[in-house]
Amino acid sequence: MKTRIFIIVAFLLACGNPSFAQEDSVITLPTITVTSTTEVPSIVNTALDRTFPDAFNLSWYKYDKDYLARFIENDMDHNALFKKNGVLKYDVSFGYESNLPENVLQMVQGAYPDHKIIRTFRVQEGGRDIWVVNLESLNNYVIARVEQDQLEEVQRFNKS
Repeated sequence: MKTRIFIIVAFLLACGNPSFAQEDSVITLPTITVTSTTEVPSIVNTALDRTFPDAFNLSWYKYDKDYLARFIENDMDHNALFKKNGVLKYDVSFGYESNLPENVLQMVQGAYPDHKIIRTFRVQEGGRDIWVVNLESLNNYVIARVEQDQLEEVQRFNKS
């Protein structure tokens, strides 16, 4: 009985007090179901083999009407989403400093000489090739983005 009263009081306080209201709007995205599957259309499997010939440790997942392939290639973890007709929608890969192309590495190290690269992400989608680089220094963390030889600082966090 006490729990029931506590829940009701907490609910009334939360709903009745405008200081708990957020000013930002909340956007609810549609639910997407991801299921494990071994039955992948041959056209999708062929597309993966053609696009990522050195892929290993492959796992397939059904992602609504598309197919998500999780695998390792070139010392990077990949998540590649294919349409049911075999067209690659995107590939997101996760790596480290050693995975960066030389020109991107030099650009990032030149802009952030006091920082260490702790993680890299590569997003390939719709003809775009974007590198996201997480850096750390003594005083802060930085997220930088490189696309078409343009470096942009996305966010900076100060260490406590």
